[in-house]
Amino acid sequence: MLDRIPGAEPFPGSAAARTFITEVEAFIAGDLAALVSRHGITHESGAPRAVLDEIWQLSRARGFYGVTLPKSLGGAGFSVLDHVLIKEAIYATGSPVAPHVLGELSGPPRVGALAKVVSANQLERFVVPVAEARQAICFAITEAEAGSDAGAVQTRAVRDGDHYVLNGAKRFISGAPFCDLALIIASTSDDPARREVSAFFVERSTAGFAVEAGYKTMAGQAGTGNIVLTDCRVPVANRLGGEGDGLRMALGRITVNRLLHCPAMLGHARVAFRDALAHANRRQQFGRPIAQFQAVQHMLADMATELAASRALMLSVARGLDAGDDATDGASMAKLFCSETAFRVADKAVQVLGGEGIVQGSRVEFLFRMLRMYRVLTGTSEIQRNTIARTLITA
Repeated sequence: MLDRIPGAEPFPGSAAARTFITEVEAFIAGDLAALVSRHGITHESGAPRAVLDEIWQLSRARGFYGVTLPKSLGGAGFSVLDHVLIKEAIYATGSPVAPHVLGELSGPPRVGALAKVVSANQLERFVVPVAEARQAICFAITEAEAGSDAGAVQTRAVRDGDHYVLNGAKRFISGAPFCDLALIIASTSDDPARREVSAFFVERSTAGFAVEAGYKTMAGQAGTGNIVLTDCRVPVANRLGGEGDGLRMALGRITVNRLLHCPAMLGHARVAFRDALAHANRRQQFGRPIAQFQAVQHMLADMATELAASRALMLSVARGLDAGDDATDGASMAKLFCSETAFRVADKAVQVLGGEGIVQGSRVEFLFRMLRMYRVLTGTSEIQRNTIARTLITA
């Protein structure tokens, strides 16, 4: 929403980004809200694949889906700064399908960075269908023994003529339950002591490709699943780059990606803050709104201050990236600070709402659980601290 956050600067993005935000907010409040209501979608229930297809096509028809892609694939060419502002605004609407407006879990943002490294054949077969909302993709890196240490993957890809045979298991893969294809990260090394990680496009229809879903995260959502590969034969033409290039390609945009998770966290936190503020002004105790009590006022003041501070850091890092700076430490600082701050905001929102805030089905109760997850997802807070400390020590 284009409402000004207390303590924050006026809208700092481009005129094109401001226009885009106004239009996408109207879309979410109109057509998308009607779809959500019609299908009974909540934050916890999620949406089945058929409904997701409908959301993606609606968004694409309005010019939103794919906007983050390179211009060569139909994107708008927004700066990183504009991108974080747009994403923050989408999540700040509070829509239960906010991640699907731009295809965050399985669409264009997942393939945009690959446009420069895929072959012409891969571009046509895998990237364009995702960009056009005809297929959904997931990135499968995490395993039981390979999380923060992504290079430790145990999934094996053994060359057999003009194919590779893949065996292994991935877990906690976002978007896996409704994917059409996956970018699988696997080891192609024949020596266990030598790390050589490669990347492969693998279609779900390939024999030996199985998705195990049905479990939910602590936020109650079922958009995560495991992928099991059993003697899965994949053409050499599906390999992304050369052998050993997989991890570098998969993590090549890690700095930008870490930053781009911050607007989602802050968008969620803004919703929690607004709900807490509205409740404090509405809820009566001892003959007056609880917003008039100093204890509640201090919680609201802390929430607003921390939101403004974390947002300022996020925007500063975005500007640095647009200027060509090496923002490795800044992106980790932003991810660390925004995730920890957003969770504190949600925690205070629960406190302000009191009994209403701890009831399952309450939006702030959901946001409390969701924002707790962000301290683990996409690189734990401890991993971010390691990255920051490493840049300090080697400076």
